This record gives sequence, structure tokens and C-alpha cells, in this order.
Amino acid sequence: MIAAVLVSAQHPGHAQTPVPPDEAAIRQTALDYIEGWYEADAARMERALHPELAKRMVAPDTRGHSRLNQMSALTLVQSTRAGGGSHTPKELQQKDITVLDRFNNAAVVKIVASGWIDYLEEVKFDGQWKIINVLWELKSQQPATLPPSR
Repeated sequence: MIAAVLVSAQHPGHAQTPVPPDEAAIRQTALDYIEGWYEADAARMERALHPELAKRMVAPDTRGHSRLNQMSALTLVQSTRAGGGSHTPKELQQKDITVLDRFNNAAVVKIVASGWIDYLEEVKFDGQWKIINVLWELKSQQPATLPPSR
């Protein structure tokens, strides 16, 4: 009887566990960011960002040397207001969100979008989750597949 109670406590069955409020807020912040971009909704984008946001990407310059490209919160909000990703057809608007890690007031979130991958660092600031840093990378183009040689 005791063993049955212990097994039952360890495996509660298929009951849905509610998502903790902070995890839901972390995901919502990521959604506001990516959906705000696709919908050209500057207010939604701004709501997701800390004013000191830094969005960075390393890309080669014309000589092949690494170059750090960066965007501020203001630049990202203005780009969103100017149309953002609204040219991306709805059926291609990928927005796969994964919370990779969370500790206290810090979280790391991965977004797989239509043409790039974002790694967001979120912070709980004045009781709200905000994106403070983004490291991103464009998805690489797949090389054309050549037919096998004869």
C-alpha cells in the first residue's frame, strides 16, 4: 500500500501542470518580440524590449574579416514601425520558441524564425520580463545539390 502511494505521488498521471507565471511571461515577451516584428507592431516590439537592449550579429565584411553588427532598442522599434517583417507571408512566419534556461530573474530563450535564429537574454526588470540582449544568426543557405557523377 505504501509503495502504491509513493509510485502514485511520483507519477501523477496525465494531469496537465499549469505553466508557472514567470515562464508564461518569459514566453509572452518572446512572442511580443517575434510577432511584433512580423506584424510591424512597434508598440508590441517596444513592450518586449528593455531600453538598453543590444542586438548583435557577427558577419564577414567585404574582406572576409568578422564584423560586429549591432542594433539598439530604438533602431529595432523604428525598423518594426517601418514595416519590419510584415512582407513575410503568414505561412512562412516561423516562430518556434524554446526557453533554454532560467534562474531567478534571468532567462535565455531561443527563437527559430523564418530566416534567422535569435538567442534572447531576458531579465525581470521592475516585475516585467524584458529582452536585454539578442545574439542572432542568419540561417545558412543550403548549397545546391549536384547530381552524382557518372
